[in-house]
Amino acid sequence: MEEVQLGEEDIDKATEVAPALISVHPFEKSVVVALGSELRVFDLEGDCSISLSDDSGGPGHSDSIRAICFDASGRLFASAGDDKLVKIWMADSWCCIRIVCADKRVSAVAISHDGSFVVFADKFGVVWVVSLDGDGESQALCAKKPMPILGHYCSIITTLKFSPDGRFVASADRDFKIRVTIFPRDPLKGAHEIQSFCLGHTDFVSCLAFVCPSDYPLGFLLSGSGDSTVRLWDFSSGCLLATCEALESNETDKGNHPAVTDISSSADGALIVVSIQSFHGVMLLNCNFSAKSLSVAKVVSMKGSYVPTSLCVSSLAKHLWTVMGASNQPSSGTTQLARVRVCSISRQDGEDDLLVLEDNDTPGGEKLLSKLQGSSDVTEIESMLVSTTSALNSAIHNLLTKKQYSSEKREFRKKNRNDRKQKQ
Repeated sequence: MEEVQLGEEDIDKATEVAPALISVHPFEKSVVVALGSELRVFDLEGDCSISLSDDSGGPGHSDSIRAICFDASGRLFASAGDDKLVKIWMADSWCCIRIVCADKRVSAVAISHDGSFVVFADKFGVVWVVSLDGDGESQALCAKKPMPILGHYCSIITTLKFSPDGRFVASADRDFKIRVTIFPRDPLKGAHEIQSFCLGHTDFVSCLAFVCPSDYPLGFLLSGSGDSTVRLWDFSSGCLLATCEALESNETDKGNHPAVTDISSSADGALIVVSIQSFHGVMLLNCNFSAKSLSVAKVVSMKGSYVPTSLCVSSLAKHLWTVMGASNQPSSGTTQLARVRVCSISRQDGEDDLLVLEDNDTPGGEKLLSKLQGSSDVTEIESMLVSTTSALNSAIHNLLTKKQYSSEKREFRKKNRNDRKQKQ
């Protein structure tokens, strides 16, 4: 049989659908949803939607946004994605103060705890850093270029997280690896000191979360994976402490291995929430740090076709914010639609619990939902969600499951790689 050549258009099909993302200000002053190339911001303090201001002189996002985050103080916000742009925003004025142009599509982004640096990862597995020193409200597009600080050797990096004390940056990839790197005082010269590798997952690592209980000041690392597990790590040594099989409680997918798609937690780890591929709701995990155990505490179902694609708990741990949506999905109008669901967090007998709020009880109410979802018409959105689930499942498989190529295709890809630079 004649070998079919694999061109750039075929490779890019895996990136056509991107999940909706949600991020909430550490003190719940605002909440952001990214859907496709659009950022939707709602001011919870002012009870109003926000129009973004871009005075940087550079382009806006023109392709799917793949990563968003606030810094620890809530002063800065970053967005990045398939258009090879990283945009840094002031989170009070929502003015873009910096645009960083990457050579390749960006898959993950994080801001250092002191707000001095932004790190981001590209699709080739390289992590870059850019300094924000001197940036302010009136700063125009800066000529400073990002510098490479570490790499994952040609493997797509799925997420980046800073430790609570800012001393470490954790990176995870499609090839089952988690790397914990000491974040240097001068990262522009590179991050060469590896603290540990956390190895044990048998499929791509999709998400990470640091937790820091009061009795353990260094903290722990949680990871979710395509192998349907959540794992607890002593990241200082790379030692695996506990494994929780999320599949055991996912009765809707018997015989399959749905991926853990996102994880979010309170700072002390008292609340740990995960979302799972094709699962209509979220799971609460119970972690006994002294006994080094991790287990499913409760399943919180969400009615309809709702399968969260992104989760976020603020530092205040008042609410769990979730969103479901995907780019390039059909809708009756020109606006892409998403669905936002919020849970209140309460503590009873020393344990956290979730209550799914009705739309009328959601902070910001109809104004927030209309802004973040693209519509307040639940019927219209629900009809869209049915096709979203299957599209996202295919996108996760295509993007994060490592492909097997024949020797002919491998040679073809080597010859047509766009990362090879001709020596001048």
